[in-house]
Amino acid sequence: QVQLVESGGGLVQPGGSLRLSCAASGSIFSINAMGWYRQAPGKQRELVAVITSGGSTKYADSVKGRFTISRDNAKNTLYLQMNSLKTEDTAVYYCNAVIVVTITRYEYDGWGQGTQVTVSS
Repeated sequence: QVQLVESGGGLVQPGGSLRLSCAASGSIFSINAMGWYRQAPGKQRELVAVITSGGSTKYADSVKGRFTISRDNAKNTLYLQMNSLKTEDTAVYYCNAVIVVTITRYEYDGWGQGTQVTVSS
């Protein structure tokens, strides 16, 4: 069993900042790529940012220069620092991780339950 639990969402004014966290736990042998996705009401889920196990990153054009993705491999935790937030960043943010589980070494594509981020004045 593997779990991904997000935290850090909330209500913030335009121009403000939030930091999301995603902690992975369970039968983890290793974690490959990790990423953040978001889904706004009436829209499809979209990629926000991804980070490889080696630390290489990729961002959606809409968040480049404002958001920073990072990970702590020792803690199996993913972060998303969001600065200069805009109203269009309002969405449910989901954590994703490609996890290699113990014993079987099966590769599991895990998702968190989502955390709401609302940017509004």
